[in-house]
Amino acid sequence: MSEVSEISRSAATAGAARAAEAAEAVEAAEPPKRSEAEIHRVCTRFHTAIELIGGRWTGAILRAVFTGQHRFAHIRAAVPGLSDTMLAQRLRTLEAHGLLERRVGAAGPAAQIEYHLTRKGRELGPVLDALIDWSHRWVPLPDDPRP
Repeated sequence: MSEVSEISRSAATAGAARAAEAAEAVEAAEPPKRSEAEIHRVCTRFHTAIELIGGRWTGAILRAVFTGQHRFAHIRAAVPGLSDTMLAQRLRTLEAHGLLERRVGAAGPAAQIEYHLTRKGRELGPVLDALIDWSHRWVPLPDDPRP
């Protein structure tokens, strides 16, 4: 056998070994196969979460609370165009889902009501930050000429 053939055969064997290793790495990197029932559960949770935080005004309300606005009037002022009725409804929904906690404090003749994030609500912080970052990169402002 010629020296060139031997080198070609060695290169082919080494190339095949590298290809097999790459295929194994891809297989190892792939997520495990899920049953239809498991996929349905994941989709149901994801859909429920998206519906909760993606409801009209909800993201803006959460962002206001994250930035330190705890009283009804302050949250309303932080979200232009939001009606009192809609704000009250969204606050009740966020409270019912355990994202906000309503605190009543007696200060003077009228009780002061504040809304604070629960642990569950605070854990949305990185999610909202990532969504804000993504929107700055990909969502143009109405007067922005870029596509």
